[in-house]
Amino acid sequence: MRAPHSSVFRALRWCLALALPACTDPYMPDVVKSPPSYLVVDGFLNSKGVTTIKLSRTFAVDSKAAPPTENRATAYIEEEGGPRYLLREAPAGTYTSASLVLNPAKRHRLHLNTFAGKQYASDYVPVKTTPPIDAVSWRLNNAGLDITVDARDATNATQYYRWETDETWEIIPPYFPSVEYVNGAIRNIQVPFPRICWGNAKSTNVLLYKTTSLAQDVVSDFRVRQLIPPTPLLYSRYSILVQQFALTKEEYAYWELLRKNTESIGSLFDPQPSQLTGNVRCLSNSADLALGFVGAHSRTEKRILISRTELPRSWPVSDGYEDCVPPDTVFLNRPLPPPPPAQTLEINFNRFTGRLPINAVFERGSLAGYTAKKRECIDCRVRGTSVKPSYWP
Repeated sequence: MRAPHSSVFRALRWCLALALPACTDPYMPDVVKSPPSYLVVDGFLNSKGVTTIKLSRTFAVDSKAAPPTENRATAYIEEEGGPRYLLREAPAGTYTSASLVLNPAKRHRLHLNTFAGKQYASDYVPVKTTPPIDAVSWRLNNAGLDITVDARDATNATQYYRWETDETWEIIPPYFPSVEYVNGAIRNIQVPFPRICWGNAKSTNVLLYKTTSLAQDVVSDFRVRQLIPPTPLLYSRYSILVQQFALTKEEYAYWELLRKNTESIGSLFDPQPSQLTGNVRCLSNSADLALGFVGAHSRTEKRILISRTELPRSWPVSDGYEDCVPPDTVFLNRPLPPPPPAQTLEINFNRFTGRLPINAVFERGSLAGYTAKKRECIDCRVRGTSVKPSYWP
């Protein structure tokens, strides 16, 4: 089985499938093809802001279907001996609270009632306050570019840290068509393709650090990202948002186990994956497993921007479109005798080819054809969005 969300439950797939070196034919046990449908709880209780919880179900490793979301559940944050705060569903499977400030002197938990009538709840956990990030920095070395984070807690109350990253970068396609193929003919393009788009990716690695063995609660130069050249992310402008979370010892242990399950799987002689369940329980049936750990803490963050002009001129450059150059040419007068121009255009630019014209090609003053390429080489929206992020300069 597998769970559908980000890096949090990636290791679960490894818990049910084992590849033996002596086997020549793939083998998929029935339990993997049709696993039990366990509830997956992804998120944390934000003590100073909006809480977002994603609910879904485990599904088979070889499934081609979309991840099954858990819809029409009732979800709320429950303060021990205190009030409840409702989470509303939108979109399907995602449950969001209003912006809240949870009482740091009280413990809290997540309570769920599924549409099928089952009740789930996480353990009551203390609220931890995440210290601010002191700095997010970058430096070059022989391997590439390292992005690091510094943080400290003067009260010595954090000790267990986790980070997530959210990257954004500019995408600049190599072609900007002046013509388009519409209704069987070439014409001047009416709505130009965007000249720039923005790609985005969230972290998939589990980033953890603890200061329990240090004299002070200080994080210094912890690497959250490494960029190896040549990378399209640094072709023009690149930004990374680093989010920091303070964990309890128990939540840290859960994430550490997840990290080992996702990063330390090797041969049959290595330690095998451990079962990940977390702190969510089914109250209506103790035998019904739930996956996920719901902690309660705040979140702090810091963003930096790196421009290509800040890097050495010797830094290897890649725009990510290396396979797109040079352009192709669709000739209207070849081979001899050529088919009618309309037929040539239809053969090359019908909706099934995925090919788009770029510019006219002239020979001896006469129209000879058009340069062309696949859409993914021209329309940067295939790789990102043309909507400029609000934080972009």
